[in-house]
Amino acid sequence: MNASMNTHLPHRSQRQPVLARNVIATSQPLASQAGAAAFARGGNAIDAILAAAITLTVVEPTMNGIGGDAFALVWADDQLHGLNASGRAPAGWTPERFKGQAKMPDLGWDTVTVPGAVSSWVALSERFGQLPFDSLFVDAVRHARDGYPVSPVIARQWDGAAAELAGQPGFDAFLARGRAPRAGEIWSFADQAATLEEIARTRGESFYRGRLGQAIADFALQHGGAMKTSDLAAHRCDWVDPIGIEVRGHKVWEIPPNGQGIGALIALGMLEHLPYDDTAPGSAARLHLEVEVMRAAFADLAAHIADPAHMRFKPEALLDPAYLRQRAKTIRLDRAGQYAAGQPHSGGTVYLCAADAQGRMVSLIQSNYHGFGSGLVVPGTGIALHNRGRGFVTTPGHPNEVGPGKRPFHTIIPAFMTHQGRPEMAFGVMGGNMQAQGHLQVTMRHLLEAHNAQALCDAPRWRINDVQMLTLEAAFDPAVAQGLTERGHELQVAPADSLGFGSAQAIVRLAADEGSDVPRYAAGSDPRRDGQAVGC
Repeated sequence: MNASMNTHLPHRSQRQPVLARNVIATSQPLASQAGAAAFARGGNAIDAILAAAITLTVVEPTMNGIGGDAFALVWADDQLHGLNASGRAPAGWTPERFKGQAKMPDLGWDTVTVPGAVSSWVALSERFGQLPFDSLFVDAVRHARDGYPVSPVIARQWDGAAAELAGQPGFDAFLARGRAPRAGEIWSFADQAATLEEIARTRGESFYRGRLGQAIADFALQHGGAMKTSDLAAHRCDWVDPIGIEVRGHKVWEIPPNGQGIGALIALGMLEHLPYDDTAPGSAARLHLEVEVMRAAFADLAAHIADPAHMRFKPEALLDPAYLRQRAKTIRLDRAGQYAAGQPHSGGTVYLCAADAQGRMVSLIQSNYHGFGSGLVVPGTGIALHNRGRGFVTTPGHPNEVGPGKRPFHTIIPAFMTHQGRPEMAFGVMGGNMQAQGHLQVTMRHLLEAHNAQALCDAPRWRINDVQMLTLEAAFDPAVAQGLTERGHELQVAPADSLGFGSAQAIVRLAADEGSDVPRYAAGSDPRRDGQAVGC
């Protein structure tokens, strides 16, 4: 645990971290303020993050919604708890339904698995919350009914989605003026307000076993979808044991598969067997090692990760030290490579975090997958349905082959770090396959370069776009790009206004003042988005 905070701000934003005993960081200021309001009403970190998450479905619909999925890591009662609230495929999604398709569809009903986000709100509130469940919806309902000014980055994303999704059934509900709202314009959505009130009043029952669930199933039937009321009624979220790996005396934790978090752990574990410390911070040599271990980890994800009930071996086999040591030997120190999957021994997203003065910390992520998701919006409800089914493959015999009742491979992942059995940091980097890569980069900046919570969010990032292409943010020194090119990387530099490098939030626990057992925190929010960290 950090006894003091590094106040150096080495990157361009110069945004200061927020220091407080109760903190929340999200990608949209109104959501952060909803979390702070929950704290002010006597709520804890779980109440705050739920109030913010629910509000995000209203004020950042371009990335998440009522019809999405969620995962969470919660430090409470002196231990770390994991929640997998991803939904399963409808019973009608047999492999035969997708036979002859090279890949899963991108949009429409054949991408919609059962949404799990609503169940996460209920489960987290019941187990750890202090405030009444319906009170967590106050700000979200107010913003939906009375309206709010759309923030700049979200307006840009909304406009980008409009042309692609305008023809999808129900999506015109998000184009009330015949177009996306512009930055600063007031957006209200009375149907969404009423739906949130119904979810609050019924504690989610209406969504899975009531009127809202029936509306979803009726909409599916009308447009050839397989989703039935029985699929929704069968949904459950699961409390799971987080998986972790030791890195420099700390432990980094992720939700186990069906998510990609294990990819970050594989990459971090491989770095432990490479001469990483011999490289300079921000250098081409250091980035080369990070990129290469991530490429190898992605190969493992693509080959092996699925609903754990359908994987060929336990996820822990991919984190076995002997396996990671062998994988590290495939990395060339001087040259970009191509990596097949290893064979272990058989045996559009929002991220937010919160912490409170009693020591609880929460790392939570929820998503529609790609932007608004499937493009489908259930009439009269404001429920935008995700397209998480895109995470399946159609390859016969693959552990992640689409099938009834299966959970697809998931990109959204919250992260957590502990030190000597105590909480150290809640963090995450939203944005498709950027997330595992972002976790690797944030972890190493924290542990080796002593970045504070805000600097962790500010630091320039790299991203692997496909098997070989590597993209750098424009903020990198051109000498770094040159050094990577010389090592054989197929490289491009993104425009300065690119939104392709995710959005990070981080909360780091600082040591308590001498003679006090009340924790203090430093929180950061990514300057690439409209977000905000708030303390109270």
